[in-house]
Amino acid sequence: MLSAAVSEYIATGEPVSSQELAGSFDLSPATLRNILAELEDDGYLFSPHTSSGRVPTDKGYRYYVDFLMSDQALGEQQRKAILSGYNARFSSLENILDRTSDIIASLTHYTALVSFSEWEDRIFYRGLSNIFAHPEFHDFEKIAILVGLLEEKKQLLQLLNQRLEEPFKIYIGEEIACPCINDVCSLVISPYRSGTKRIGRIAVLGPRRMSYDSTISTLEFISDTLNSVLEGF
Repeated sequence: MLSAAVSEYIATGEPVSSQELAGSFDLSPATLRNILAELEDDGYLFSPHTSSGRVPTDKGYRYYVDFLMSDQALGEQQRKAILSGYNARFSSLENILDRTSDIIASLTHYTALVSFSEWEDRIFYRGLSNIFAHPEFHDFEKIAILVGLLEEKKQLLQLLNQRLEEPFKIYIGEEIACPCINDVCSLVISPYRSGTKRIGRIAVLGPRRMSYDSTISTLEFISDTLNSVLEGF
Protein backbone atom coordinates (compact mmCIF):
# COMPACT_ATOMS: atom_id res chain seq x y z
CA MET A 1 0.00 0.00 0.00
CA LEU A 2 2.82 2.41 0.85
CA SER A 3 4.51 1.67 -2.46
CA ALA A 4 1.31 2.46 -4.36
CA ALA A 5 0.74 5.66 -2.40
CA VAL A 6 4.30 6.92 -2.94
CA SER A 7 4.29 5.98 -6.63
CA GLU A 8 0.96 7.74 -7.15
CA TYR A 9 2.16 10.88 -5.43
CA ILE A 10 5.40 10.94 -7.42
CA ALA A 11 3.40 10.63 -10.64
CA THR A 12 0.73 13.24 -9.88
CA GLY A 13 2.01 15.56 -7.17
CA GLU A 14 -1.45 15.45 -5.61
CA PRO A 15 -2.33 14.01 -2.16
CA VAL A 16 -3.38 10.39 -2.54
CA SER A 17 -6.79 9.22 -1.36
CA SER A 18 -8.22 5.75 -0.86
CA GLN A 19 -10.45 6.25 -3.93
CA GLU A 20 -7.40 6.80 -6.14
CA LEU A 21 -5.83 3.57 -4.91
CA ALA A 22 -9.02 1.50 -5.10
CA GLY A 23 -8.34 0.27 -8.63
CA SER A 24 -5.02 -1.28 -7.57
CA PHE A 25 -6.35 -3.38 -4.69
CA ASP A 26 -9.22 -5.79 -4.20
CA LEU A 27 -10.15 -4.16 -0.90
CA SER A 28 -13.11 -2.16 0.32
CA PRO A 29 -12.79 1.64 0.57
CA ALA A 30 -13.11 1.35 4.35
CA THR A 31 -10.20 -1.11 4.52
CA LEU A 32 -8.06 1.10 2.31
CA ARG A 33 -8.80 4.12 4.48
CA ASN A 34 -7.84 2.16 7.59
CA ILE A 35 -4.53 1.05 6.06
CA LEU A 36 -3.69 4.61 5.00
CA ALA A 37 -4.58 5.82 8.49
CA GLU A 38 -2.23 3.22 10.00
CA LEU A 39 0.58 4.32 7.67
CA GLU A 40 -0.04 7.89 8.76
CA ASP A 41 0.02 6.90 12.44
CA ASP A 42 3.33 5.12 11.83
CA GLY A 43 4.84 8.26 10.29
CA TYR A 44 5.08 7.14 6.65
CA LEU A 45 2.36 9.47 5.34
CA PHE A 46 0.76 12.71 6.47
CA SER A 47 -2.34 14.70 5.59
CA PRO A 48 -1.59 18.28 4.50
CA HIS A 49 -5.24 19.19 5.13
CA THR A 50 -7.93 17.57 7.22
CA SER A 51 -10.13 16.55 4.29
CA SER A 52 -7.39 15.83 1.74
CA GLY A 53 -5.51 12.71 0.80
CA ARG A 54 -2.06 11.86 2.09
CA VAL A 55 1.50 12.51 0.95
CA PRO A 56 4.74 10.69 1.87
CA THR A 57 6.95 11.87 4.70
CA ASP A 58 10.74 11.61 4.56
CA LYS A 59 10.36 8.33 6.45
CA GLY A 60 7.89 7.12 3.82
CA TYR A 61 10.20 8.02 0.95
CA ARG A 62 13.13 6.38 2.72
CA TYR A 63 11.28 3.11 3.26
CA TYR A 64 10.08 3.19 -0.36
CA VAL A 65 13.60 3.75 -1.73
CA ASP A 66 15.25 1.18 0.55
CA PHE A 67 12.70 -1.65 0.42
CA LEU A 68 9.82 -1.14 -2.01
CA MET A 69 11.14 0.51 -5.16
CA SER A 70 11.76 -1.86 -8.05
CA ASP A 71 15.01 -1.72 -10.01
CA GLN A 72 14.43 0.02 -13.31
CA ALA A 73 16.68 -0.94 -16.18
CA LEU A 74 17.84 1.99 -18.25
CA GLY A 75 16.26 1.95 -21.71
CA GLU A 76 18.32 1.46 -24.83
CA GLN A 77 17.49 4.96 -26.08
CA GLN A 78 18.78 6.53 -22.87
CA ARG A 79 21.94 4.43 -22.99
CA LYS A 80 22.63 5.54 -26.56
CA ALA A 81 22.03 9.17 -25.62
CA ILE A 82 24.57 8.94 -22.80
CA LEU A 83 27.20 7.22 -24.92
CA SER A 84 26.74 9.66 -27.80
CA GLY A 85 27.05 12.55 -25.34
CA TYR A 86 30.62 11.45 -24.65
CA ASN A 87 31.40 10.80 -28.30
CA ALA A 88 33.66 13.82 -28.64
CA ARG A 89 37.31 14.79 -28.44
CA PHE A 90 37.84 16.35 -25.02
CA SER A 91 40.71 18.76 -24.41
CA SER A 92 40.55 18.87 -20.62
CA LEU A 93 38.99 17.37 -17.52
CA GLU A 94 36.86 20.52 -17.27
CA ASN A 95 35.36 19.77 -20.68
CA ILE A 96 34.49 16.22 -19.63
CA LEU A 97 32.85 17.26 -16.36
CA ASP A 98 30.98 20.12 -18.00
CA ARG A 99 29.62 17.73 -20.64
CA THR A 100 28.67 15.30 -17.86
CA SER A 101 26.54 17.93 -16.15
CA ASP A 102 24.74 18.58 -19.46
CA ILE A 103 24.03 14.89 -19.96
CA ILE A 104 22.69 14.40 -16.44
CA ALA A 105 20.39 17.42 -16.60
CA SER A 106 19.00 16.57 -20.03
CA LEU A 107 18.19 12.96 -19.16
CA THR A 108 16.92 13.30 -15.58
CA HIS A 109 15.13 16.65 -16.05
CA TYR A 110 16.43 17.78 -12.67
CA THR A 111 19.45 19.86 -11.66
CA ALA A 112 22.83 18.21 -12.28
CA LEU A 113 25.86 18.73 -10.04
CA VAL A 114 29.42 17.57 -10.76
CA SER A 115 32.36 18.04 -8.40
CA PHE A 116 36.05 17.17 -8.43
CA SER A 117 37.53 16.54 -5.00
CA GLU A 118 40.74 18.53 -5.64
CA TRP A 119 38.87 21.68 -6.64
CA GLU A 120 37.80 23.51 -3.50
CA ASP A 121 35.71 26.21 -5.14
CA ARG A 122 34.38 24.78 -8.39
CA ILE A 123 31.26 22.88 -9.20
CA PHE A 124 29.55 22.29 -12.53
CA TYR A 125 25.79 22.52 -12.54
CA ARG A 126 23.15 22.49 -15.23
CA GLY A 127 19.38 22.30 -15.43
CA LEU A 128 18.46 24.83 -12.77
CA SER A 129 15.32 25.65 -14.72
CA ASN A 130 14.34 21.96 -14.64
CA ILE A 131 13.77 21.99 -10.91
CA PHE A 132 11.71 25.17 -11.07
CA ALA A 133 9.18 23.37 -13.27
CA HIS A 134 8.02 21.47 -10.18
CA PRO A 135 5.32 23.03 -7.99
CA GLU A 136 7.49 22.65 -4.87
CA PHE A 137 9.67 25.46 -6.22
CA HIS A 138 7.05 27.94 -7.35
CA ASP A 139 7.66 30.00 -4.22
CA PHE A 140 10.01 32.90 -5.00
CA GLU A 141 11.79 32.60 -1.67
CA LYS A 142 12.65 28.95 -2.36
CA ILE A 143 13.96 29.86 -5.80
CA ALA A 144 16.19 32.58 -4.36
CA ILE A 145 17.55 30.26 -1.67
CA LEU A 146 18.36 27.50 -4.13
CA VAL A 147 20.04 29.86 -6.60
CA GLY A 148 22.11 31.30 -3.77
CA LEU A 149 23.13 27.85 -2.62
CA LEU A 150 24.33 26.90 -6.09
CA GLU A 151 26.17 30.17 -6.61
CA GLU A 152 27.87 30.07 -3.22
CA LYS A 153 28.98 26.47 -3.86
CA LYS A 154 30.85 25.84 -0.60
CA GLN A 155 28.04 24.11 1.27
CA LEU A 156 27.13 21.89 -1.67
CA LEU A 157 30.76 20.94 -2.28
CA GLN A 158 31.15 19.92 1.34
CA LEU A 159 28.13 17.68 1.01
CA LEU A 160 29.08 16.18 -2.34
CA ASN A 161 32.71 15.49 -1.52
CA GLN A 162 32.34 14.13 1.99
CA ARG A 163 33.03 10.43 2.47
CA LEU A 164 34.35 9.86 -1.03
CA GLU A 165 35.00 6.24 -0.14
CA GLU A 166 31.25 5.59 0.13
CA PRO A 167 29.29 4.27 -2.86
CA PHE A 168 25.99 5.51 -4.24
CA LYS A 169 24.08 7.68 -1.73
CA ILE A 170 20.54 9.07 -1.57
CA TYR A 171 19.73 11.96 0.77
CA ILE A 172 16.02 12.58 1.32
CA GLY A 173 14.74 15.82 2.81
CA GLU A 174 16.28 16.42 6.22
CA GLU A 175 19.03 13.88 5.50
CA ILE A 176 20.65 16.51 3.27
CA ALA A 177 21.58 18.45 6.43
CA CYS A 178 21.15 21.72 4.58
CA PRO A 179 18.31 23.53 6.37
CA CYS A 180 17.50 25.93 3.55
CA ILE A 181 16.36 23.10 1.22
CA ASN A 182 15.59 20.24 3.63
CA ASP A 183 11.84 20.61 3.27
CA VAL A 184 11.69 20.37 -0.52
CA CYS A 185 14.73 18.56 -1.94
CA SER A 186 16.36 15.19 -2.32
CA LEU A 187 19.90 14.60 -3.51
CA VAL A 188 21.16 11.49 -5.32
CA ILE A 189 24.96 11.15 -5.44
CA SER A 190 27.27 8.75 -7.24
CA PRO A 191 31.09 8.73 -7.10
CA TYR A 192 33.26 8.56 -10.18
CA ARG A 193 36.87 7.49 -10.29
CA SER A 194 40.14 7.55 -12.13
CA GLY A 195 41.52 4.02 -12.05
CA THR A 196 40.66 2.70 -8.58
CA LYS A 197 40.63 6.09 -6.85
CA ARG A 198 37.36 7.93 -6.35
CA ILE A 199 38.05 11.53 -7.34
CA GLY A 200 34.68 13.24 -7.43
CA ARG A 201 30.91 13.01 -7.41
CA ILE A 202 28.08 13.41 -9.87
CA ALA A 203 24.67 14.19 -8.43
CA VAL A 204 21.06 15.04 -9.09
CA LEU A 205 19.25 17.66 -7.02
CA GLY A 206 15.49 17.48 -7.33
CA PRO A 207 12.27 17.59 -5.37
CA ARG A 208 11.62 14.95 -2.72
CA ARG A 209 8.94 13.82 -5.19
CA MET A 210 11.57 12.86 -7.75
CA SER A 211 11.39 9.69 -9.83
CA TYR A 212 13.97 7.83 -7.78
CA ASP A 213 14.02 4.64 -9.84
CA SER A 214 14.78 6.28 -13.18
CA THR A 215 17.13 8.84 -11.62
CA ILE A 216 19.19 6.13 -9.94
CA SER A 217 19.51 3.94 -13.05
CA THR A 218 20.45 6.97 -15.17
CA LEU A 219 23.07 8.24 -12.73
CA GLU A 220 24.61 4.78 -12.31
CA PHE A 221 25.06 4.35 -16.07
CA ILE A 222 26.48 7.87 -16.47
CA SER A 223 28.93 7.21 -13.62
CA ASP A 224 30.12 3.96 -15.25
CA THR A 225 30.47 5.68 -18.62
CA LEU A 226 32.37 8.62 -17.11
CA ASN A 227 34.77 6.18 -15.44
CA SER A 228 35.49 4.63 -18.84
CA VAL A 229 36.00 8.04 -20.47
CA LEU A 230 38.47 9.09 -17.77
CA GLU A 231 40.42 5.85 -18.14
CA GLY A 232 41.06 6.67 -21.79
CA PHE A 233 41.71 10.39 -21.30
